[in-house]
Amino acid sequence: MNRTLLRWTVPAAAAVAVVAAATIPTLASADSADLPEVTPDELVAAIAEAEPVPMSGSAVYTARLGLPEIPTELTGGADPLNLLAGSSTIRTWTDAESRSRISLLGSTSEYSVVTNGPEAWTYASGSNEVTHVTLGPDTQQRLSDAEEEQAAAQSAGTVPTPQQLAQDALERAREHADVAIADATVVAGRDAYQVVITPTDAGTLVDRFVIAVDGETLTPLSVQVWSVEATDAPAVELAYTDVSFTAPSDAALTFSVPSGAEVQEKVLEIGDAQGQHHPDGLPEGVTVTGEGFATIVERTDVDVQGLLAGDPAAVADELDDSPLGGGPGGDLIDELGGHGTDLDAAALYEQLTTPVDGGRLLSSALLSVLITDDGRVLVGAVPGEALLEAAGLA
Repeated sequence: MNRTLLRWTVPAAAAVAVVAAATIPTLASADSADLPEVTPDELVAAIAEAEPVPMSGSAVYTARLGLPEIPTELTGGADPLNLLAGSSTIRTWTDAESRSRISLLGSTSEYSVVTNGPEAWTYASGSNEVTHVTLGPDTQQRLSDAEEEQAAAQSAGTVPTPQQLAQDALERAREHADVAIADATVVAGRDAYQVVITPTDAGTLVDRFVIAVDGETLTPLSVQVWSVEATDAPAVELAYTDVSFTAPSDAALTFSVPSGAEVQEKVLEIGDAQGQHHPDGLPEGVTVTGEGFATIVERTDVDVQGLLAGDPAAVADELDDSPLGGGPGGDLIDELGGHGTDLDAAALYEQLTTPVDGGRLLSSALLSVLITDDGRVLVGAVPGEALLEAAGLA
């Protein structure tokens, strides 16, 4: 696995800090923690240059999205769907090389993802089900070729310097957000720089991002996303409560199939996505309107009933053609999409959405989703009224 990518993917939600920390346009403050002052370019360049470090820790994830409460019988124990509401404890471990573990802990169960180089396991203790994912030969070859190309580019000096990457990131960030530095803070006993990013796009539900980055290792320690609809607490928050930057034990990074567990074997192949997209890079049937944080993505000809019924053909078609599919992303979602629980998709759909003229609408503090009766799906970090207007249903 790419080492730069690895440092920002444990836990996955903290990857938001890559973009956030790369958008600092003012002097980083060190008022309340023992941190040296740095310029924006110096800090972003340091983040780009930093090597991933071994670590382990516990984090608390809290969602206040304003969604209807999901009955436990629709999810069951520790399940990724529980991240839609309430608080959850997440444990993380990584050796900063190719091995990691992320565990979502419930009161009586856990859901874990364990990676070791080109293979991964998911485990749902509630159902005692394991999915073992390996990379197919074509995928492994493409990854190997990509690593060789990157090494050759570095040797030839054609890879941008961290300073150049920092400047590019700052310029892009200024197009859609104002960025400020709050006082340095302490997270899980660690001094951290604190970055505040406020979108400037009119109409978005996102009020601001607040990210704390460890002053020594430059690892994200907390991420908050605030909504314009609530000022008393973040809509989504992920923060370490304890963290150690020492190598985890081999036992923590080794997955052993529990006794009696059912194991499903999956082989992940990255197909050639070329030919599935228009020259503008969008998949067939996908249009994008708006800019920045107020962007609305619309997809036509979606087989919603097939998806709710769990029709494998409908799921495969949507993953292949959707903005989340069409290549490695879609294949990965397809292979890792099972929760290991008997999820009632139709019941969940009814629970989370409300009827509107011409379809059903999911409204939350940060994201809205409109599913129309004629097979369109519109998604955006905008109020539901904006989606209805974009769909011609207002």
